[in-house]
Amino acid sequence: MGEVMAVLTRPFGATESGRAVCLHMLSIASGMSVSICEVGAAIQSVVVPDGRGNFVDVALGYDGAPGYLHNSACIGAILGRNANRIAGARFELGGTTHRLAANDGPNNLHSGPHPWHERLWQVGEAPHDTPDGASVTLELVSRAGDQGFPGAADVRATYTLHDDQRLELTIEASATEATIINSTSHAYWNLNGHASGTAMAHTLQLESAAYTPVDAALIPTGEVAPVAGTPYDFRSGHALGDILQRLPQGLDTNFVLSNAECVERAATLVGNETGIRMTLSCDAPGLQVYTAGGLDARGKAGAHYGNGAGIALEAQFYPDAIHHAAFPQPIYAPGHPFLRRVTFAFDAPGR
Repeated sequence: MGEVMAVLTRPFGATESGRAVCLHMLSIASGMSVSICEVGAAIQSVVVPDGRGNFVDVALGYDGAPGYLHNSACIGAILGRNANRIAGARFELGGTTHRLAANDGPNNLHSGPHPWHERLWQVGEAPHDTPDGASVTLELVSRAGDQGFPGAADVRATYTLHDDQRLELTIEASATEATIINSTSHAYWNLNGHASGTAMAHTLQLESAAYTPVDAALIPTGEVAPVAGTPYDFRSGHALGDILQRLPQGLDTNFVLSNAECVERAATLVGNETGIRMTLSCDAPGLQVYTAGGLDARGKAGAHYGNGAGIALEAQFYPDAIHHAAFPQPIYAPGHPFLRRVTFAFDAPGR
């Protein structure tokens, strides 16, 4: 059993109304550390040893609370109630039509105004040692009618850093009536270092034999198509740059997983310069891969995050699932709580 090196909480700024914001750091004996910001329950940094005596911060992030309070790129944060798009910014549930904000053309993206990822979450369980690492839990109350969604939801996001360099995220939510809940992490990863520039030379391998084609507005057509013979075939692993020569617009694509709601490996990402490998496992039916086309943000230590500066691997339901009965459905109700489990395991093989 490893020895926890530190569990630390420090001031990280304040909201515009003056409420204090803290940053919680978990670390383990290897020197790996993870810092979580209370705004958006966001991953602010993930510092990983590269096997050559160096420590590399592989997560894009901001230096203080203001970045997370105005985080249109969703960097590092927990999305909700619904990650991704809902066509027409409306849906019907239980015979009632619910209208959402049209913030992505005529559609809804990441639930609309005053999103979860820009709110101050509360500490549910303060940072503490666990038998094999350290953990912190943040909580949010989403009131009835929040963002146009029916019912209230109590939400908990727990980050646990294990001694084997595995970061585990569990998102739980209980609703007061039937509603959509499709929450996930929108962390951006650059395994060469958050400020190293493009991540498009990373190698990505996906445990996915199918994807959901979309229209010009990135709304699924309803088809589930095989990846074989397409640029979306990452089953054997490819350098992203090679694939993006065939997809100049980049990836903002849902890949179909077949994990039967068990936590299984979904993706492996390897930094081409550091050799750091991240293996993502999850229990979600889909994995949205986003190569940060159009990203333009000023991050930690003044770093500019531009196109392709990071890769988001978002474990979630398929986009616009509510309008496609054949897709797995993100509907939760009293007695049927939402649960999403994601792990990010880090190592540097061969270094």
